[in-house]
Amino acid sequence: MGVSFPVGWRAMGGAFTRPRPTPHVPHWTWTRWRSSILVAALAIAALLLSACSVEQFLLPTSTPSAVQDSQPQRTSDPLVPTPVPGSEAEQNEDEPELSEAGAVKLADFTPAALAEPYSTRWRVGVGVPDGKSPLIYAWPDSYPGWYLNWSVGHLATGNSGSPVDVAPDLVVPPDDEAGMAFAPMVRTPRGKLTPDADLLAATVAQLPGRTWLIGNEPDVRWQDNATPEEYARAYHLAYTTIKEADPTAQVAIAGLSQITPLRLEYLDRVWDFYREEYGEEMPVDVWNMHAFVLQEKADDWGVDIPPGMPEVTHGMQWQIEEHDDLELVAFQVELMRRWMREHGQQQKPLWITEYGILMPESYGFYPGVVTTFMLDSFDLFEKLRDPELGFAEDEDRLVQRWVWFSAGYDLYPTGDLFTRDGAPKQLMLALAAYLDTRDP
Repeated sequence: MGVSFPVGWRAMGGAFTRPRPTPHVPHWTWTRWRSSILVAALAIAALLLSACSVEQFLLPTSTPSAVQDSQPQRTSDPLVPTPVPGSEAEQNEDEPELSEAGAVKLADFTPAALAEPYSTRWRVGVGVPDGKSPLIYAWPDSYPGWYLNWSVGHLATGNSGSPVDVAPDLVVPPDDEAGMAFAPMVRTPRGKLTPDADLLAATVAQLPGRTWLIGNEPDVRWQDNATPEEYARAYHLAYTTIKEADPTAQVAIAGLSQITPLRLEYLDRVWDFYREEYGEEMPVDVWNMHAFVLQEKADDWGVDIPPGMPEVTHGMQWQIEEHDDLELVAFQVELMRRWMREHGQQQKPLWITEYGILMPESYGFYPGVVTTFMLDSFDLFEKLRDPELGFAEDEDRLVQRWVWFSAGYDLYPTGDLFTRDGAPKQLMLALAAYLDTRDP
């Protein structure tokens, strides 16, 4: 059965013209109007004050950064996507309880069995920020079947003869001890591998049969911040290193921050440069995307313009109130799947390795709104099917696996599943109840 999308989107026919965002906004209430009006009033007032800058009201995105020097030069805390390590912004007011060794105490629980492929639990994943172990959280009986932590899990420093001591909360446990499968990520800041190729090879040898994610949002200046050419070279080095160390490994391309015509132009440049540089089609085992709904505008809130595209000033003009619009999420999935089909990649898996709600509660994204968005998104990803676009091995589904952002991250806490001391929030309990109804 085909997927139903808003009128006009299928008519794009792969040309990737830039449609206007839908005026439909789920959960839109007077309360949210009032919040938006207040925010707008504050912004106008700030413009009238010589001591203030409009930049104080900008809101960027998302996830932990790989490098310090790729941070945009902004003037106010809300503009710093991630705190510089060791900075005052990084320190918690309420520090977690520590063991005698100075490490965060790990949660004591009985792990679930690893999820069966293509079960709902196998599909649902979670991001565990800051390279942490999932065992720092008190998981309920039902919980996601896999996770990533934006790193290779410090297994290299912990197990490859490095003199660096790693705290237990930074050591990824064996999958069966966590009851979750770990998806390692190699970072590619400015086209450089982190860890480097030698350390990566040693790590891969310890983790046979994994799917390796190569990079995180290279299209975003405060994430991996790589031009298409830089990313293509980094991907080639990572791919060849991983396959030589473990021929059974799978390799996934980096997730771009969102899928839009502008971001697909970036991906086109990666794809084309790889072919020109290496004389072959870019080898990708698993395709990957992120699915945020954010503005694309230079030096403004949102995800800005991808590196290496100085001629572009703006792309999609999505607004804050559309941040939880699942029609726009579905639109992105179809765009990505159309791109895959046109490049001979349809019969490969597509993962969404990051999505969720980044905007603060004060903008109208209250806990009930976030819960509804999360659970409805799970239903959406399960139901999106199209024989013309989908993965035949998975009953023509467009999306195979996805990762909610996040278990807990101070800078973007709206979608947190846990409190700062590791206790499950209502959002986590709602996720657990959802899994209980899907995988008896």
